Amino acid sequence: MIKVGIVGATGYTGVELLRLLAPRDEVDIAVVTSRELEGTLVADLFPSLRGHIALSFSAPDIRVLGVCDVVFFATPHAVAMHTVPALLALGTRVIDLSADFRIKDIPTWESWYGGGHACPELVADAVYGLPEVNRDAILSARLIAVPGCYPPAIQLGFLPLLEGAMASLDRLIADAKSGVSGAGRKAAVGSLFSESADSIKAYGVEGHRHLPEIKQGLEAAAGAEVSLMFVPHLTPMVRGILATLYAPLKLGVEASNESLQQIYEARFANEPFVEVLPQGQLPATRDVRGSNRCEISVRYNDETHTAIVIAVEDNLVKGASGQAVQNMNIMFGLPETQGLCGIAVLP
Repeated sequence: MIKVGIVGATGYTGVELLRLLAPRDEVDIAVVTSRELEGTLVADLFPSLRGHIALSFSAPDIRVLGVCDVVFFATPHAVAMHTVPALLALGTRVIDLSADFRIKDIPTWESWYGGGHACPELVADAVYGLPEVNRDAILSARLIAVPGCYPPAIQLGFLPLLEGAMASLDRLIADAKSGVSGAGRKAAVGSLFSESADSIKAYGVEGHRHLPEIKQGLEAAAGAEVSLMFVPHLTPMVRGILATLYAPLKLGVEASNESLQQIYEARFANEPFVEVLPQGQLPATRDVRGSNRCEISVRYNDETHTAIVIAVEDNLVKGASGQAVQNMNIMFGLPETQGLCGIAVLP
């Protein structure tokens, strides 16, 4: 039995963790924290969990959290880093869904997230929780930094081209669209129905916080510096991310729809949550809604000598909580797919 604690479980990633973990017989959700809602039944806040979660929210207490086998942090940025050192010292493993441990270069993290890092000495030890790249390191990790919502689709989409040294590294483009749940559960004018419905808009054009994280992963795959133009967009849907990626290929690289298809199918052949669609099919966000899958299609544009990759994921599952649970499964020697084989919700 894996004893689990969840810190900050009142947001969308928190309730998604509860949805994925509550039905599992080998998981004991021992503590769910919220200072603001201390004493409130979890099922009163989230009626969808009635009959599944009998706990009440409690204030975070290191003594209670420290007896858990693993603690998930579904908190805003710059929260987990103040508690993680004490938990690790008690032997508790940590899976952090915030950005506190994702970026290895501390000055870069501080410039994007503001303020000083509370425990920079732990950043080097944190394993970036993208199993398709770091599965072996995740197995023995004490601290997992779960990727942000945009990075999985974008990194997985570019990965075969970079690992195969096929793409020109100075002209990569990621055009990504996300549902409004990516902004979190807090009240905000931009997330109101009358503000976000029937409209699509770009944001973070000058720079999005996920840019250095994405570049870090792409540069690790390429073994060289990468130039990436990343523009996210807010779309009138609740869940989902669709990333359209453009990778000009190096001069002399021969490519076709068929050859790129073979490269992508070979790279992800043994990945349970990445599906390369057959030629002629394009992914849609509704096909992965509520699932831990990332669907990818790849095309070759002969006129511009460019690979065009389209990748979709559910931003709350493969882009957050499902990815976190996938990491937990690996860390504790469970089948990687356990509890994550749910079929996408349609329509």
